[in-house]
Amino acid sequence: MLVERIWTGNSYRNFNYLIACPETGEALAIDPLDHEKCLATALRRGWSITQILNTHEHHDHTGGNDAVVAKTGAKVIAHHKAGGKIAGMDRGVAAGDVIKVGKTVELECMDTPGHTMCHVCLRAHGDHPAIFSGDTLFNAGAGNCHNGGNVQDMFATFARQLATLPDDTRVYPGHDYIENNLKFTLSREPDNEDARALLPKVENHDPATSIVTTIGQERKFNTFFRLASATVIAKLREAFPDIGAAPDARTVFVKLRELRNKW
Repeated sequence: MLVERIWTGNSYRNFNYLIACPETGEALAIDPLDHEKCLATALRRGWSITQILNTHEHHDHTGGNDAVVAKTGAKVIAHHKAGGKIAGMDRGVAAGDVIKVGKTVELECMDTPGHTMCHVCLRAHGDHPAIFSGDTLFNAGAGNCHNGGNVQDMFATFARQLATLPDDTRVYPGHDYIENNLKFTLSREPDNEDARALLPKVENHDPATSIVTTIGQERKFNTFFRLASATVIAKLREAFPDIGAAPDARTVFVKLRELRNKW
């Protein structure tokens, strides 16, 4: 599996991705908003974009579809319930479905509601496990639930799916928010030495060359994975005294997301 992460440089701080089969050069474009950069990257690498996967229906993830389809004839894939939300959708996928790219690449679809209720993440197995997480999981953060989402479902996605991924799973999110997310982590867990050590390395960084984290690393500095941290809970009680001394994980997650909404 060959992966090209494409930094759009736009105000939304989007990442787009191309995933290609090394044998055939066929490629899947994930959320190709910046169609010009995606097409130029494919041309430079000698790849043919044959499929598009939209992780969800928001325009900053689907806005490049028409241009890529017009140029390549690629088929558009998205959540099986997103047909009325994403124009020109050719295939709807559900949890456990597989997207094949060329002869060698197989990607498992994960149904990951929360940011929206029609959100798909893609999981690559094998020697180099990875998750293409759209707006569900960010480096050091979690997606918001403002526009068609639900924070309770986001918690369930984290607890039942993302938290079970192997530590060596590489994380490829839909946006670059790592600097601000780490600052939020430190506001909630000031004694998190992993977050404190990483922050200077990503402050004022070039997202085009920024690090690719793993799930194992995220467990150390992503506050949305650190729901049992005594410091996180103690700091949370300062803002929400009514949660008590031993809030459950769901309550901690929901209250953290509430604070992050205003950060």
